[in-house]
Amino acid sequence: MSIKQLPEEERPIEKALHNGIGTLSNGELLALILRTGSSTQSAMGLAESIMRSIDGGLAGLVSLTPQELMGIRGIGRSKACAVAAVGELAKRIHLKPIREKYRVDCASDVAGFFMEELRYEKKEHFRTLMLNAKGVVIGSENISTGGLTSTAVHPREVFSPAIRKNASTVVLVHNHPSGDPTPSDADVELTKRIQGAGRLIGIKVLDHVIIGDGRYVSLMGEGYIKED
Repeated sequence: MSIKQLPEEERPIEKALHNGIGTLSNGELLALILRTGSSTQSAMGLAESIMRSIDGGLAGLVSLTPQELMGIRGIGRSKACAVAAVGELAKRIHLKPIREKYRVDCASDVAGFFMEELRYEKKEHFRTLMLNAKGVVIGSENISTGGLTSTAVHPREVFSPAIRKNASTVVLVHNHPSGDPTPSDADVELTKRIQGAGRLIGIKVLDHVIIGDGRYVSLMGEGYIKED
């Protein structure tokens, strides 16, 4: 059944206007974003197809790429980008309040800063969090996307932004797309290499936090990073 065939009070737009946007189901909200259907499905039908394709419930929407969405029958470039844009906006809305004058005192603070941004990523992202002398965040830098190797993550790429921002300390952060934040031997080796470079230039590496799906591991907490 197309949306036009529904009783007026059950159509998403009319329902939102008369009863409030909060009364709409997830599928109805998604249908509003899609606006139109395809040659074979209504907007509601397409919305339901998207919802069925999401792993982990509605939260999985933020991890869908336009390319993945275009793999759903009836979803073209425009609709795919519209839905992906909503997921990206949701992440940014969540992150903005916690990142203003954010102070880092422990690994859980770092995890709180990055969890919603990185937990759904399908590739590894290596970031640095730069702090001033009071432990307040003064910047974050994306160093590498993909596998963590010595060529992909070089100490100069880590410390160049920190030097420009006059950072006192840095925290290393990356995600494990598997959802399991257990550090690998390569993670530990890379951490020690970057920490050693930091000693030479006078910028301390406070920690290396690995983000999983709702979980994290601190290499400082696990004893892999020693106090200077």
